[in-house]
Formats: sequence, C-alpha cells, structure tokens
Amino acid sequence: MKKIENSFVVSGFVGKDASIHQFSTASVARFSLAISRTEKNGEETNRTSAFMNVEAWRKNENTSSFNRLVKGTLLTVEGYFKPEEWQDADGVKHNRVVLVATKFYEAVEKEETPAPQESKTKKGK
Repeated sequence: MKKIENSFVVSGFVGKDASIHQFSTASVARFSLAISRTEKNGEETNRTSAFMNVEAWRKNENTSSFNRLVKGTLLTVEGYFKPEEWQDADGVKHNRVVLVATKFYEAVEKEETPAPQESKTKKGK
C-alpha cells in the first residue's frame, strides 16, 4: 500500500492581521491567506482567487514569528490539512478543512516571464 502524505506548500498574501489566542503553554494565530492562479482559455486569461483559513500553533516562548502575520504580507506556508467537524445548536452538522502551518516565511516574489520559445534546429552530420 502506498503511503499518502498529508502536506501542502502554498504562497499567498495574508488577508487580514492574524487573530492570536494565548493559552497556558501555547498560542495559536489564525489568519486568512489569499491565493490565486491564472487560467488560460484560448486567448482569454482569467485569475481565480480564494481565501484559505490557516492556523499556526507555537509554544508561548516562540511566538515572535506571529509578528509577520499582517495584512498584505506575501508568505509561503508549509503544513498539513486538518479536517474539522461540529454540530451547531440546531443540530446541523458542519465541516471544513483548515490549513495548519508548521512553517511560514516571507515568499520571494516571482516576476512573470514569457514562456521560452522553442528553437528548431536541424540535426546534421
């Protein structure tokens, strides 16, 4: 049986300043990450965007990295997916997937470059 790894790496912009909650030994920062991709359909190019819910847990003495979680910061986030299920007061079941960040760091912004053109050469003797 093949091993399936639950992990991701994604880059995007922090949607708003992180909400930080401190507990007795650890703290959690919850923030949204705006991600997007460009899709080309013939001559038409569309940008599709989404906001992803991210949470990062740290021991209380290691929360200085949370200072980077401010609106507009371009980050690369690495981590795993955590499914959550709950039932509301009306008995309706809900679920969602949260991205749990094990690492996050400032991303290097890539410049858009045109696709390299293929050169055709003749092979000769």
